[in-house]
Amino acid sequence: MSKVVYLQIAEDLRARIQDGRLAPGESVPTEAELAAEWQTSRGPVRNALAALRAEGLVETGRGRAARVATRKPSQAVDVEIPFTRWAEAIGATPGALTQQISLRRADSRIASSFGIAEGEHVVEVLRLRFLDGRPTMFERLAYREDLGRILFEHDLDTLSITELLATNGFPRIDVVHEIDAIAADELDSSMLGIPVGAPILRLHRVARDAEGRVTEVSDDHYRSDIVRFTVAAAGGGNGRGASRGRQADGGPYLRGLQG
Repeated sequence: MSKVVYLQIAEDLRARIQDGRLAPGESVPTEAELAAEWQTSRGPVRNALAALRAEGLVETGRGRAARVATRKPSQAVDVEIPFTRWAEAIGATPGALTQQISLRRADSRIASSFGIAEGEHVVEVLRLRFLDGRPTMFERLAYREDLGRILFEHDLDTLSITELLATNGFPRIDVVHEIDAIAADELDSSMLGIPVGAPILRLHRVARDAEGRVTEVSDDHYRSDIVRFTVAAAGGGNGRGASRGRQADGGPYLRGLQG
């Protein structure tokens, strides 16, 4: 129950920040005030504030109350925030244009990732994502057949696939991310409007369900002139407190915009 409460608190505070009820630099209600408002203990309140801090929406420090961040938010990759929610959190308008959705036979690479036999069916989605109308990320998504078939019933340009699958009983339980830099191929060039061979950032993702079965294998290709990934660590070098995030930084177009 505490998890549900902390998510509700985080959602409420996030909404207040996004619509201006809590302005940049303004103090967030204290833990005691929020605990009283939500009729809960301070544990869920602290979890909610930690989630917002990981998104870059609030800043906290020892001995002072949390306040709304004066900079644009950053998103920790470990926090499962879909692209749509990330874009909204940084004040940008998200967009999507699905290029292809198909049922196809898995090649050796995809089959190995899913732990299935080569030639078994998977559902593949190719989708271009936008920030304020600018091509920003090209998704190459593959899903296990049973849950992927749900996608054929919906307009993928208007929703978050992650949230759609979760509401249909297929939430991500465990997600592993890998980040690297690669050269744009011809498809990336065509979709993102960049030269072939230009450097792009790849976020490779493998998601599993509660039974440990792989449900999604995907590669998100980001324009490196718009988005960058950051790593910040807190503590005494023991690896704890590290957060990995993505930021949008497009010079004059998206100056200071982070996500």
